[in-house]
Amino acid sequence: MLSGFAAAWTQSTGPSPYPAEADGASLSSREWTMKTSIVFLLCISVFPGFSQGRVVGEDEIGFAECNVFFPGQVPPEGFTERFHVKICQQYNKEPRFATLYSTKDKIPLYSAFKYTKPAQNKEENWLVEPQIDDPENDLHEMVREADITGTVANLGANQALTSDYMGSGYERGLLNPSLLNEEDFQMATYTLTNAVPLSPSLSKSWHRDIGRVVEQALVPHCSKKDRLYLLAGAIPSSVRVKGKVSVPETLWLAACCDAPEGWSLGLVKKMNDENSLVDLMVGELEKQLLAGVHLFKGNCGEDNQSQEKTEAILQAVSQIRSGEQVGTSDNQEAKDSSLVSRVAGIIATPFIKLLELLIYMFVELVKFVFYFLWLVIKRVGGTVLDGVYSLWNGVVSYLKAISMVLISIPYDAGRVIVNIFLGFLQIVQDVASLIYRILRIPVGFVLHLAAFPYHSICAIPSVLKDMATGIGGTFSLIIDATATLLHGFYYLAGHIVKRLVPKGSSGD
Repeated sequence: MLSGFAAAWTQSTGPSPYPAEADGASLSSREWTMKTSIVFLLCISVFPGFSQGRVVGEDEIGFAECNVFFPGQVPPEGFTERFHVKICQQYNKEPRFATLYSTKDKIPLYSAFKYTKPAQNKEENWLVEPQIDDPENDLHEMVREADITGTVANLGANQALTSDYMGSGYERGLLNPSLLNEEDFQMATYTLTNAVPLSPSLSKSWHRDIGRVVEQALVPHCSKKDRLYLLAGAIPSSVRVKGKVSVPETLWLAACCDAPEGWSLGLVKKMNDENSLVDLMVGELEKQLLAGVHLFKGNCGEDNQSQEKTEAILQAVSQIRSGEQVGTSDNQEAKDSSLVSRVAGIIATPFIKLLELLIYMFVELVKFVFYFLWLVIKRVGGTVLDGVYSLWNGVVSYLKAISMVLISIPYDAGRVIVNIFLGFLQIVQDVASLIYRILRIPVGFVLHLAAFPYHSICAIPSVLKDMATGIGGTFSLIIDATATLLHGFYYLAGHIVKRLVPKGSSGD
């Protein structure tokens, strides 16, 4: 609990020279705080003064309720990339300014706002936008980064976080400077969707120059101060902080006085020259941005603006650039009232800080009590549910085993009866098959089989007779063949003799 109070005191004592390091220490001191969405939503309901920022839907016109920060309620044209996200920055349920954020570069491309009056304090309370990283999240407002760690999917995937600035040598420079806003408007500016990486010296130079230009050059020359519209933007570069957040190569400011004898003006500050402050027409500024960009509807009187007022504004800007103090009666009155307000603020600050500390202590106490009760209920309920679940599993297993045994008894008896019956049927089948096969034997075959011995015995004399006849015939055939062969040899020999012996000698 003491570490939480220390975090509250760190936030309440104002900004450090290095906001990233101060906020890093604050984060480490609050690591123990509640991270569940239930308790966080409870705290929101108890203290509704949290800063809110709503991601504007694609089906909504412009920046929805934040269109009031643009002349004619028409936002700049030409910023049409898919990674451009429109945010209506709110605080205490009221719109405070509008931001076009680049999820690719992790920095805002511009913030649109109106001048209220100089800030009376410099309290910082840095916030992030959950819906940029997790569109399905139910948190429709900006919250402290430490309060949603672990509850938002892909936190830091599309936006910069405090950890991206820690130890990088860059500060979180505000496009919409807090010093040009008061009270709730100022509190709303401390969001990482309104910050770009700036070196400490450049951040100081940017806020100093823009504050002086707006208060001493622009406001005194706009007849209706509530019609002075301001656009502060950054042009991303290829240089990345920790390979993630783009360091802008140029900072710019566009002003539009949408009133009788209105005018518009642009200012540019290069990153490589922190003392530079170049004034130019809005049309010339648009050429340095994306192709097809138009910042103000109808160029905000740029075509027919008063030459005298333009020269007076440029002269004031030149004096600011050279380090001179610009003085007007209105500005002097504002300084006097500002001095009184600052004195009153210094006197009231300790009491305000004490009240804030007491409120924070009460919030932390409520969070601790609810978290403790939630843990007790969770532990007790979990133990009871585990016991009931184990008992139920035991009863179900016992009933299941008994049921299986009872069901198996008639099943086994029936299976034995069926096997006996099937065995009897098999015997009957075998007997019938044997009978059938016996009956299939022909009667004639049986008679022939019975008469076979008689016919066999009676046939023996005939067989012997035939065998003797055959043997006699064989010998007779052999004798005839031999006689025929001898006769043939005799005939052949006689024929040869007749041929060889002469006929004459036959008479001798």
